[in-house]
Amino acid sequence: MADLIDKAKNFVAEKVANMPKPEASVTNVDLKGISFGSVEYLANVSVSNPYSHSIPICEISYTLKSDGRVIASGTVPDPGSLKASDSTMLDVGVKVPHSVLVSLARDIGRDWDIDYELQIGLTIDLPVIGNFTIPLSTKGEIKLPTFSDVFT
Repeated sequence: MADLIDKAKNFVAEKVANMPKPEASVTNVDLKGISFGSVEYLANVSVSNPYSHSIPICEISYTLKSDGRVIASGTVPDPGSLKASDSTMLDVGVKVPHSVLVSLARDIGRDWDIDYELQIGLTIDLPVIGNFTIPLSTKGEIKLPTFSDVFT
């Protein structure tokens, strides 16, 4: 009897491991807006859903690093759901306080941009499996706004 249960467990584990899972990628990171206390950037995340039903997104967490330091982190609670058998574009807004930008003065002074690493965790609720987090990471440069960007 124990042998039969072990075979059943292995069968289910193999089927779950070979199930298609949603895939995601960061398509763009760009300036969204400037306010009195912060600069807001927008990361566009494309997520493909292989299932014929929509999947709820539990949470999107993000960490923005520059020069090895965390300059912004947070979560986007209840961002909606993934469309059935389609790709969904998600917008992740990242606010960076001006005080943090001042502490990055050496990097900014060289080329008027911030070299960054953005880490995103997309947590979705898959049937049978439960909560599943898709880790994403991208590196690049974010151009800082100039005076003409602010006043136009």
